[in-house]
Amino acid sequence: MVESNNELQVGSIVTGTVVKVDEKQVFVDIGYKSEGVIPISELSHLHVENPGDVVKEGDELTLQVKKMDDEEVVLSKKMVDAEKAWEDLQKKFDQNEIFETEVKEIVKGGLVVDVGLRGFIPASLVEAYFVEDFSDYKNKKLQVKIVDLNKEQNRIILSHRAVVEEEKEKKKAELLESLEAGQIVEGTVQRITNFGAFVDIGGVDGLVHISELAHTHVDQVSDVLSEGDKINVEVLSVDLENERISLSYKNTLPGPWSGIENRINPGDKVEGVVKRIVNFGAFVEIEDGVEGLVHISQIANRHIGTPDEVLEVGQKIVAKVLGVDENEQRISLSIKEVEQDKEQGEIEQYEREEDSSSFQLGDMIGDKLDKYKQ
Repeated sequence: MVESNNELQVGSIVTGTVVKVDEKQVFVDIGYKSEGVIPISELSHLHVENPGDVVKEGDELTLQVKKMDDEEVVLSKKMVDAEKAWEDLQKKFDQNEIFETEVKEIVKGGLVVDVGLRGFIPASLVEAYFVEDFSDYKNKKLQVKIVDLNKEQNRIILSHRAVVEEEKEKKKAELLESLEAGQIVEGTVQRITNFGAFVDIGGVDGLVHISELAHTHVDQVSDVLSEGDKINVEVLSVDLENERISLSYKNTLPGPWSGIENRINPGDKVEGVVKRIVNFGAFVEIEDGVEGLVHISQIANRHIGTPDEVLEVGQKIVAKVLGVDENEQRISLSIKEVEQDKEQGEIEQYEREEDSSSFQLGDMIGDKLDKYKQ
């Protein structure tokens, strides 16, 4: 409550107009028989080099009488500011409010900020990561929250880190809500483990299990990815309750069947390894991740009861491609036709050799007959 300037006493709240600004003090007209004086130390809770940085002539100020005698009335601006600031800070603290403040000093252990009073941000509460040098923070504006407020001990502890982490959690929740299975998103590989890779997809990490890294078998995650790699991944599932996201890297890559019809054509002979034997034939891997079927009727020239009469898992074979269907991911193979082609080739070679031998014998007999005719 502002009191009448005719009833001045220590503690009184008065209003006045700045009439002069000196190097170490400010003179204020408060309607009293003498001008009031604000020493430089009573201008602000922060260190002041020049009173002109805080007030200027003509400013209307609300002040508190700190000391008075017949010759002088000593006034304080910072005491009035402090009381008002405490009320404001208490409200912000009670409401867990986020507000902006400016860094005024870099001190050992943290930052001094202006919150109407001298506030302190400990080094551990500045950022969510370690900061070695705080010199760039001078005069920087930061969003903060009050984490400890005690008027009796004149303690005001603030945190910028809490604001950063709160914002991160908010974005994380929003992102989790927006994700759906089947989405393709960009991410950065954060951490590699023996069972997969954790990928940051915009503030939240998802796991690419080792089985989702490639279309072929992967022994070590580091064979495919490195920390820092930027990759596209497909969202497989989202567990909102446990904040778990399953991702796939291989689903964003061309599959082993992609373009197969450009690489393999009917009539081609291919090498492969028997991977599985079933009662109707054998599946043979002819490229990484690409298997073709040799039907039981295409295994041998003779009748067989079961494929394992002729074939065994791990056996290397040569087969002829009968058909390729990329869309259905099917390739029909024949071992029998390779054998038939081989036999046909041997017969043709024999016939060519026979023709050649007959021709030579005829030539020889013809020469002999010619001699007799002479």
